[in-house]
Amino acid sequence: MLQKRLCIVTNIYLPQVGGIQTVVYEQTRRLMKRNYDPYVVTNRINTPKSYLVEGVRVECYESLNTGYRLGIPYTIPSVVSIDTFLKAIKSADIVHAHGHPYLTSLIAGKLAKHYNKPFVLTQHNTFIEYDNIFETVEQLNDLSVGKATLKAADKIVAVSNATRQYVLSLGADPKKVKVLHNGVDLAHFRPIPGKREEMRKKLRISQNAIVVLTVRRIVYKNGIDTLIDAAKLAVRKNPDIVFLIVGIGPNMANAQERINQLGLTKNVVFAGFVSSEELPFYYNSADFFVVPSKSGEGLPLVAEEAMACGLPVVATNVGGIGEIVTEQYGRLFPPNDPDQMAKTILDYSSMDVSIRKPEIRAMMEEKFSWDRNVDSLVEIYEELI
Repeated sequence: MLQKRLCIVTNIYLPQVGGIQTVVYEQTRRLMKRNYDPYVVTNRINTPKSYLVEGVRVECYESLNTGYRLGIPYTIPSVVSIDTFLKAIKSADIVHAHGHPYLTSLIAGKLAKHYNKPFVLTQHNTFIEYDNIFETVEQLNDLSVGKATLKAADKIVAVSNATRQYVLSLGADPKKVKVLHNGVDLAHFRPIPGKREEMRKKLRISQNAIVVLTVRRIVYKNGIDTLIDAAKLAVRKNPDIVFLIVGIGPNMANAQERINQLGLTKNVVFAGFVSSEELPFYYNSADFFVVPSKSGEGLPLVAEEAMACGLPVVATNVGGIGEIVTEQYGRLFPPNDPDQMAKTILDYSSMDVSIRKPEIRAMMEEKFSWDRNVDSLVEIYEELI
């Protein structure tokens, strides 16, 4: 049977690490087994013009990447990059773009319409709030590029009900929108016996410490500043709590300076960048996981990964987090509130959360596999082709 050619357009892709990159990677490797020939069109950031990721072709366009230095992953494709889009979309049977606000998604949608190709759009996040001019810029971009991209889509995949409400608020046709929760690699992210003790020894964290883990890019929206302020309050009442932060980003220096100012160097450990291969070891070192985001969450993959490893999750009640972090498996608290964050962390620190781990893992196995996700995605494709 002839394979169906699938052009996937994403603002950024591997080897750059992030949520959208993970979703595209997990979906493409499974789509290859379902009679699809996926290829990715993405921004060129320190990569060859063309390369392979586990057999999937990646074609890069040239663009202006100033936003990355400011912690905003927004690219502006150059004029010469249009040829990359033309070649990729003309040869496709179906086009799938990720993220409504990107110029590249709009270009893909317009070209798909021009060449009479079905166009699917996945929206990953809700509105991202900033404390500066970028919030106004984002609002204007939503009302121009974002609305036009949503209008061009034949089908819109929202990763959570909160994300669905977001695209509907921008005028998306409700009949076109389908909620499809992200999955998690259950074979990779799992409880690993013995890793807790091994990793704590490696990280020089006491075996008796209560380890609160977060995995975040160190940027404003992810709320590391609020987490650090909450850490000061929490360790004042329980000095056995250790906050383990995995990730890097443009706000790293500011975060480290704040930790030094508050005298938290013994209770806050920055692990820096950790590869996907090693990440399950860090989840297994912790007692529970925290998502301190200020805004913009669709359905955070890190929360799913943590829960697949059996960890309860405490998180800010933003976006679609509450669709996975229920009272049975964690706690929610308001964003930008270090007092409530500290209180929730202290409450969880006094519990024996280990008894919940098997049931959290079982829930993830039942509801959040990538195979289930891709089965539903293929149904969407087949309706359009």
